[in-house]
Amino acid sequence: MSDAAMEGADLSTETQKTVFDTPVSLAMGLYMSIVGYSVLAGVPVISSAWSALLGFSEVQVGRVAGADLGGLSLGAVIAALLVARMNRRVLVAVAVIAAIAANVLCAMVESYAYTLILRFVAGIASGVVTGVAVATLGARLNPARAFNYLLFSFAFVQAGEMALLPKLSMVQVYGLFALSYVPILFFLVWLPERPASVVHRPRDPALSTLLDQGVPSSTPWLFLLAMALTYINIGAYWTYIELATVDSELDAAWVSQVLIWVSFFSVTGCLFATLISDRWGVARPLLFTLVLHSATAFMLVSGIDPPRFLISLYAFNFLWIFVDVYQMGSVANLDNTGRYASLIPAAQGLGQIVGPNLAASLLAYGAGYSGVFVLCGCASMAAFGVYGFAYAQLRRAARSQDTAVA
Repeated sequence: MSDAAMEGADLSTETQKTVFDTPVSLAMGLYMSIVGYSVLAGVPVISSAWSALLGFSEVQVGRVAGADLGGLSLGAVIAALLVARMNRRVLVAVAVIAAIAANVLCAMVESYAYTLILRFVAGIASGVVTGVAVATLGARLNPARAFNYLLFSFAFVQAGEMALLPKLSMVQVYGLFALSYVPILFFLVWLPERPASVVHRPRDPALSTLLDQGVPSSTPWLFLLAMALTYINIGAYWTYIELATVDSELDAAWVSQVLIWVSFFSVTGCLFATLISDRWGVARPLLFTLVLHSATAFMLVSGIDPPRFLISLYAFNFLWIFVDVYQMGSVANLDNTGRYASLIPAAQGLGQIVGPNLAASLLAYGAGYSGVFVLCGCASMAAFGVYGFAYAQLRRAARSQDTAVA
């Protein structure tokens, strides 16, 4: 058990498949996840568009981004509460219609107050869609592999958004988001209606969760807390990194190109993370990566120039995917029923609402972008501390069980 807990061993078996293990279920889970995460993927250019095209201040940009991504968290919590109780197709259909309506209405207004409310509604709807999607991926026999597919897809979509969205008007951006939800309605039949337990997944020792084997019940919650802390860093950094370059007078066209290529480069992060986890497991690489992720933010505290911006942004995005591979894999390996996996978007969204809002408050109090990057680095180090404590719990549980067996 200790090897599986600490090194991220795959607990699943390929002998007991359910409707969640079909190719169409995988395709639906991946597409719904990407659509749900679309605002997160394009936050830097969307933030710049809110500032340049709608005239929002730096503080207002942080509040709107926080509302959108905080809605994602709330929506994921709603999904986690309902996903085992009602037909998932009905739940997703309602959320998709709400997301389309909110984005269309956003295209009709320009005021800060209305945009704030509508982005929160759109965020909730996207959170429900994303929560069901991640639960669908997490219910597969090999959820860690499904999450790797998701992160690969996310990297390419992120790069596409960085290239396309700056060329669009705000109305076109909202229209694109609305249209991306439409295919979900046409392919809802690909989405399993009920959780695996209702589809009579056979009970097999190989499918037992680590929680059934003596791991403290608080451990998955600690993992989700650490994920939220990590996303405070990501939310604040990713919301303000492009706006921060304006104050530093970096060339806007060059910054835009860097953002595009950095997103493609993050694909290599997923590849390297998978190779490293196969060799050294999850725990040690995750802790080391969080320290490096913190350093990429701290290096901008003293100012931004082209070399530091380039190194920080490339390293930050590369390590972001690294961290996500390990975080999602850790949760999946703790409980491959998908119960906790459905809360992954909630943890991410919680960090995304806290991060931009804390950063906006720091800017409002005159701390400047240096204060924002201090916040980012400290959030990653806090996640490091929580993960360290959680892994210590797992070690103690492993020793206790080994002693009991002996």
